[in-house]
Amino acid sequence: MTQMLHPHWLWLFLLYLPLVAWYVYSHRTARPTMRMSTTQAFDSVSTTWRAWLTHLPFVLRMAALGCLIIILCRPQTRDSWSTSDVEGTDIIVAMDVSTSMLAKDFSPNRMESAKKVATQFVTGREHDNIGLVLFAGESFTQVPMTMDNATLVNAIGQIKMGLLEDGTAIGDGIATSINRIKDGKAKSKSIILLTDGSNNTGVVAPLTAAQIARQYGIKIYTIGVGSNGNAPYPVAIDYAGNIQYQTMPVVIDEATLRKIATTTGGKYFRATSGSVLTQVFKEIDALEKTHMDVQRFTHTDDHYLPWAIALLLLLLLATVLDYTVLRHIP
Repeated sequence: MTQMLHPHWLWLFLLYLPLVAWYVYSHRTARPTMRMSTTQAFDSVSTTWRAWLTHLPFVLRMAALGCLIIILCRPQTRDSWSTSDVEGTDIIVAMDVSTSMLAKDFSPNRMESAKKVATQFVTGREHDNIGLVLFAGESFTQVPMTMDNATLVNAIGQIKMGLLEDGTAIGDGIATSINRIKDGKAKSKSIILLTDGSNNTGVVAPLTAAQIARQYGIKIYTIGVGSNGNAPYPVAIDYAGNIQYQTMPVVIDEATLRKIATTTGGKYFRATSGSVLTQVFKEIDALEKTHMDVQRFTHTDDHYLPWAIALLLLLLLATVLDYTVLRHIP
């Protein structure tokens, strides 16, 4: 829809009245006159084309003034508010950032694979309110609940090992997630918990945190990350700063993760590779969607440029006429 931001400037078109009156008056009085008893001798003389063009520069300048007034009114194309039925929910992604997430049974490691899949998941949830919680030996909120996908993607990309004290405090990660999501306005609330180990530290027990989540109607989807059998785990850093790896058995407390999920009405997934992890997030993406009405307002475009170009061309043409075909010597 096209409209003007400052339509009150249209009153400036009233300037045409005094300007036209002044032009008519000045045009009649500006040229010399001579009294004659009769003009019959000039009846056969026709009006030349230059005489007809005499008033054209004034008309062009009036048209340029009209363009200027339109520019001051700021013509715009603006879309109206629209309400649409979309699928959205409140989600917290709680990610384990302990040292074991650098294990190389995923390419290039568990953490980078999880970050890649989480980024794809967030990018595809346009209408969701999503937050990001990190946990290791302790937990903290990396990004509060937001619909700004760009901020979330940037925060996920900056996740790295060493941000927190090492360990796996699953219960604390859940508790922090609950604090962030419990006051959300969406009917559906869920936590996606991604870890590769067993709870070995923290203040809140995982099952206690799960029961608290159930009281708030929050579902927890747990993901155990790690291949079956053995995997290269980081065990030390050499004098050059390179991480040393040692093949060790993969140990994930699947029983606890499964219990957390069933307690809250969620579901447990085991991701044994990067491709399986991608499929897990796709399945969660299909599960956690609820309908809601969303209002949006699109951006506004100004359309003053055509009027500005017309203004310049009109003034240029009027000036060219004054100094060429309509030029006269006093």
